[in-house]
Amino acid sequence: MSVKVKRRVHVAAAAMINADRKEVLIARRPSNVDQGGLWEFPGGKLAPYETGLEGLKRELHEELGVEITRAQPLIRVHHEYPDKHILLDVWQVHDYAGEPFGREGQAVRWVPMEELVNYPFPAANLPILRAVMLPTEYLITAEEDDEARFDTRLERALKEDGVRLVQLRAKTLDESAYVERAQRALALCRQYDARLLLNGEPSLLDAVDADGIHLTSERLMQLERRPIAQGKWLSASTHDKAQLDQAALVGCDFVTLSPLRTTPSHPEVAPMGWHDFQQLVERAGMPVFALGGMTRFDANHARAVGAQGIASIRDFWK
Repeated sequence: MSVKVKRRVHVAAAAMINADRKEVLIARRPSNVDQGGLWEFPGGKLAPYETGLEGLKRELHEELGVEITRAQPLIRVHHEYPDKHILLDVWQVHDYAGEPFGREGQAVRWVPMEELVNYPFPAANLPILRAVMLPTEYLITAEEDDEARFDTRLERALKEDGVRLVQLRAKTLDESAYVERAQRALALCRQYDARLLLNGEPSLLDAVDADGIHLTSERLMQLERRPIAQGKWLSASTHDKAQLDQAALVGCDFVTLSPLRTTPSHPEVAPMGWHDFQQLVERAGMPVFALGGMTRFDANHARAVGAQGIASIRDFWK
């Protein structure tokens, strides 16, 4: 019995973000094509021998009448449909010339980021939605025994460094002390329009209405299903392919992958390096933050190999 080989389709897509208004440009698929009527990020199939960026420049000129002047990799998504394998090569467009409009008669619309979830997208686009809504820097708080110093350092990171995604890690605190710190951290994050994830049991969300939960790799591997509601963010610590697969299985929205480099906190753990990191990220199917010895100087390199950005304690917790 012969096995039918699926078609492989390589598509370049654009996340065009209006930073001032926090809006994203989306386009509606024509009703006479596959998955017609759904919304998507503009782009199209690559011609033979085109790179992702070359194909995207051509497609956006043909579809929207704009010329890309600066873009950066955002995420690559592999998705299996019954009849084909799709690779979505997604770029974040920072600068372009022209005013986008539907040159082929398609509807295009600038949509506030928080309203993207109200639009129907093809299944393959769902990881892109998460990547678009996430920042490129992920602060993991350090252990602190002085509450005033903790508050000062967190506010500095939010106010001066512009951090907009925070994981509250405090292994030395008991649950009562952790909840008290989390309430103060949440108030600060709300003040600066940042998201706060709690590192602990999902039940912590009953005490603190934070934006989500971060799972340790040990907690992650014990789960059989997503432990929190879809309206909250779920992230996890991962270190290898098995843990990335488990994160996808339980419906994590994004993960950290570590260690990229040897770190003072775990000098005995062998770093994976950029090559192995890139190979794992390619098939992760969700946004991945590079962790382990990362600084802001690594951000562009991390993006170039497919990461959402960097996660760090020491570089943000000054």
